[in-house]
Amino acid sequence: MKIWKKVFSISATVVLLGALTACGGSSGSSKNADEKTLLMYQIGDKPENYDDLMEIANKKIEEKTGVKLNIQYIGWGDYQKKMSVIVSSGENYDIAFADNYVPNAQKGAFADLTDLAPKYAKDAYDQLDEAYIKGNLVDGKLYAFPVNGNVYSQQVLTFNKQYLDKYNLSIDDIESYQDAETVLKTFHEKSPNTAAFAIGQGFKVQGDFDFPIGNNYPFAVDLNGDSTKIINQYENEDFMDSLKIMHKWYQAGYIPSDAATSNTEYPLEGNTWFIRQETQGPYDYGDTILSNAAGQELVSKAFTIPLKSTAQAQMANFVVSNTSKNKEKSVEVLGQINSNPELLNGLVWGIEGEAWEKIEGKDDKIKLLDGYKPNTHFSAWNTGNNKILYTQDSITDDMIKERDKTIAEAETSPILGFNFVTSSVKTELSNIANVMNQYLDGLNTGTVDPEETVPKLKEALKGAGYDKVLTEMQKQYDLFLEK
Repeated sequence: MKIWKKVFSISATVVLLGALTACGGSSGSSKNADEKTLLMYQIGDKPENYDDLMEIANKKIEEKTGVKLNIQYIGWGDYQKKMSVIVSSGENYDIAFADNYVPNAQKGAFADLTDLAPKYAKDAYDQLDEAYIKGNLVDGKLYAFPVNGNVYSQQVLTFNKQYLDKYNLSIDDIESYQDAETVLKTFHEKSPNTAAFAIGQGFKVQGDFDFPIGNNYPFAVDLNGDSTKIINQYENEDFMDSLKIMHKWYQAGYIPSDAATSNTEYPLEGNTWFIRQETQGPYDYGDTILSNAAGQELVSKAFTIPLKSTAQAQMANFVVSNTSKNKEKSVEVLGQINSNPELLNGLVWGIEGEAWEKIEGKDDKIKLLDGYKPNTHFSAWNTGNNKILYTQDSITDDMIKERDKTIAEAETSPILGFNFVTSSVKTELSNIANVMNQYLDGLNTGTVDPEETVPKLKEALKGAGYDKVLTEMQKQYDLFLEK
């Protein structure tokens, strides 16, 4: 980590004079009255008490940076489309939750933060795991300030504990899909009208793989095999075995019969399910966050390795627009959000004294009050540095030590930071996406027999131009590994 950041520091010293000259008017432009408030676009739903939260926050932001922040929310379903229009039109904004991070960075839509982040957000930058920096480099430059949170993730099978207790079921030895079959069978026999394995449309069978362009495509790296080669995941023997297990479970009735087409929700807090698949990271503190959200005890068993990947590194990125006249101030504000505990906790937990209060004698521990309610605070995962968030007293010092230990020990994906340039194979990728859309849900939910269906998938992929894309991707990946 220190060596990596030293490289940035040296480059910052060399380049900074030029950067300051090029952006000379940026920090000074905030002196104009109409430019003292920065505009940020954020994904999600606006808190009901947004004005109250931001009145408190902006006092702290203005005190440290001389500017205020105006956050405009765009809903989950509209964000990608609206940000695409904002970026392509060259609209003047300052900060945004990143959408289409790599392509837009390559187009020049975002400011280069390689030197700005260590200078204007040093405290926050220094707390970032190296994986966040490597995973966000585009052509060797940093264009995002990531939220320091779940830098690694792993897949888990989560069990509704009340059913484990009711039927006296043990999950001690479960480390794979196959291991869960015995308890699934027993539960289904005793409670056939409850979803034994609660999955639906969009579900993906998981394993120890990473994906250069996401798991909607067949291209993968086998983390238990030759990690220098990109493969077709659907040709991998271990993955095929998992697909066969899903099909067996589907035939046995453990998986809902309409899983391939269903958008049925199985709420965490409901009792309509026995097992679900979840993603967990270090700041989930085991099953603590899941159980809190469910309002009942849930227990999980991991079946993939903890992995620092590009997807995790880019999970919650904030970018500064290249159209912004306040680039340095924008980075300063991001630095404050990610390094000032009073500021961040007031946003994520809500208003102190109404939603929470500090526990006497424990500066970093809090107790939630009756005023802590949904939609009266910001989300932790896409707001700021989770490491400086206060924790409830249920999070012990040992749990925090374990959190930091697992972060240090998690494996790093061999493709961390690899960005596939798609310009020469856009048509083929579009064709491949269409093919995958026909097969993904049926195969992953176990609805169709993989031994009959995967050969058809492979044939369709071949006709769509799979070999051309694989050759180009492997060529670029070889060059990435050489560097």
